[in-house]
Amino acid sequence: MSKINFKAWTVCMIKDGDSILLIDRKRNDFDGFIPPGGKVDFPEAIVDGAIREVKEETGLDVKNLRFKGINEYVNPVTLDHYMIFNYITSDFSGKLLENPPEGDLHWVDIEDLEQVPMQPSFRKRLPYFFKEGTFEIHVEWDEEADQPKSFDIHHLV
Repeated sequence: MSKINFKAWTVCMIKDGDSILLIDRKRNDFDGFIPPGGKVDFPEAIVDGAIREVKEETGLDVKNLRFKGINEYVNPVTLDHYMIFNYITSDFSGKLLENPPEGDLHWVDIEDLEQVPMQPSFRKRLPYFFKEGTFEIHVEWDEEADQPKSFDIHHLV
């Protein structure tokens, strides 16, 4: 049996009243506004990876993260299996970085999110951060077509 390429990533939505903190990322094929997050470093705990990534990308210290759901991306051709663990918090302190490494930081009003450019996969999961319960998203990638073959969302209450 071939070896599966497994990677764990995190996203941490930081909410302040009616606004959320987003990064205006401008690089490669991942352009658009997204929350802070990134790859979990082995053997780091997943939630610790989320806390570290927020600090590195924004300068903020976060705590009391609430787990919201998992995004699972699989590519049967390349044997990639990526999981993104999604969190939300309103509990943060510190000062935003003046020169953040991943892109400019913006507090965006939740009511204005429809007008904000963002990655299609993030736009699909965004509403689930604000619903009760958790979500699970499974995406199977079609290598030949270079697009999702399937995209299934389950809202778990």
